[in-house]
Amino acid sequence: MQIIDIKKSLSSANKYIYLDRNDYLREKTSNPLRLKQVIADAEFLLKTTIEESDKYFLYGTVGNLYRICEEPQKALNYLKFCLCLALEQGNTTRETVTLIRFGEALKYDEKHDKALELFEKSFKNCKDNMLDTYLDFALQHKGKCLMEMGRLDEAEIDFIKALKLRQFKGDITLIDSTENALELVKRLKKNTRIF
Repeated sequence: MQIIDIKKSLSSANKYIYLDRNDYLREKTSNPLRLKQVIADAEFLLKTTIEESDKYFLYGTVGNLYRICEEPQKALNYLKFCLCLALEQGNTTRETVTLIRFGEALKYDEKHDKALELFEKSFKNCKDNMLDTYLDFALQHKGKCLMEMGRLDEAEIDFIKALKLRQFKGDITLIDSTENALELVKRLKKNTRIF
């Protein structure tokens, strides 16, 4: 087993990951056994001799997959290590990406206030370090957290900003994701007005 094998497995496993429209567009899996196999393979690789440069990828991957498999505590353990690696390396890009992933795991663990802090920190990192590539992700995930917290107006503002950035990027998949989030927040706002 090598890192390239994990990347191939991860690529094929992505077809089993979806956004649950009935649960705030959280990522879930239709095939948890397939994702657990990728996790097991990555964990095995982490226990064997691997390149130092691959550790960040593997810890981040395992953390993300545990979150998707709805095991946020396990996800948090891996993502803590991932964040430590990014901070030790002084790699602001990796730190920003990991803050978003860590925030998502906290959100799945129902720790929305802590998650929101990390999304705001990732947004600040993007702004302070001109990491425009991840600005839309920071806004999107912050918006989804706010939406789950019932702060719908704030969520909608973040989704609108994320959508503009994603339209500029021209990535149809990302645009669709944000449009779905906007549609959901508008539906939630409409439902709260009825009551």
